[in-house]
Amino acid sequence: MMNLRTTTPVSKSRTLKWGIALLAVIVVTVAGFMWINRPVSADQYDDKIRALQANMSRFQAEADRLNAEATTLGNALAQITNEKNALQSQVDLSQNQYDQLIIKIADTEKQILDNQNALGSTLASLYVDDDISPVEMLASSKDISEFLNKQEYRNSIKKELSSTINRVKDLKVQLSSQKIEVEKVLNEQKAARDSLAVKENEQATLVAQTRNDEAAYQGLIKSSASQISEAKAAQAALRARSNATGGYTLVDSGSLVDYPWNNSNCRMVGYMSTGGSNGNGGDGHGYGCRQCVSYVAWKIAKEIGVYYSNWGNGGQWASSAISAGYQNLGRSPQAGSIAVMWGNPGHVAWVEGVSPDGTKVTVSQYNYNYGSGYGMYSEMVLSTSFFDQYVKIK
Repeated sequence: MMNLRTTTPVSKSRTLKWGIALLAVIVVTVAGFMWINRPVSADQYDDKIRALQANMSRFQAEADRLNAEATTLGNALAQITNEKNALQSQVDLSQNQYDQLIIKIADTEKQILDNQNALGSTLASLYVDDDISPVEMLASSKDISEFLNKQEYRNSIKKELSSTINRVKDLKVQLSSQKIEVEKVLNEQKAARDSLAVKENEQATLVAQTRNDEAAYQGLIKSSASQISEAKAAQAALRARSNATGGYTLVDSGSLVDYPWNNSNCRMVGYMSTGGSNGNGGDGHGYGCRQCVSYVAWKIAKEIGVYYSNWGNGGQWASSAISAGYQNLGRSPQAGSIAVMWGNPGHVAWVEGVSPDGTKVTVSQYNYNYGSGYGMYSEMVLSTSFFDQYVKIK
């Protein structure tokens, strides 16, 4: 490596020219590997991800179509199958997203290492010592032209060094973001796998209870025809409202460990709660277990220590809460409030948080049938306009 403190004029000139040439090579090399923002090897997953997203939508649409048709055992089993397929597509989608992110992380780590190596082995070696003052540099130069060349050379080295350091910092921020995204994808995959297992159990339970016989199935649902009809109407209303207000972002879904009712003690058969505290789907507080009202009543009890029973269907909860002395927030949500969609049966959820601009609300709930199955927990980000009314509880 060159010695920037040499005092022989000819040697300095040669060294300067060599250093500038080498710097040019380094700049081109660094720029070359920095230009690749996205690894080619990760691109192969894009088509797979798009195909899986299309499959997921297709399976869910078919499940919705079957849900709207006459209630038969064949339709019920086919609907569950399509929902299972949609969930399996979600699992596969998450796996592909995970694999793609792992490749991107490896590429980003390599870019960081390459930049650091360039800094350590080359740019650092070429860095002009700040102890050399302009007067000293002028004194060691044979003429003004050489002095100006030296000054320009030192400035360009400093600039490139600073630029490369900044690129390393940017890459580290990018790497941290990618690793957070991996964790999110893995959580989504776990939630989808849990939901898939629930759907498989639901299908097995339905076959076992009906012995795959249509007459047995019709007998099973006859006493709950009104409940099923209301539940289907509620799901249709929820979907329509979601589509009209910009959709949703799924944060978490599956079985909530803390909530006392799950697939082992309150099985869902289609839209019906079975088992429960009374053997007929009740949760012991006047609600169907694994229904939206049951969850929110339990959530309120967990948050403030008061268990409210018999507040009615989801659409009645705003008036019930206001009658109990809680503050009506209208359409301006706050964390610790209940979110109500009017109607019969309507829907109720618990507000976990609100975006800084007040346009989005994060809610936890049961029975929102997007990606997690009926009778399942989910946490979602929705438009604040999705709900008709908010009432402050905590």
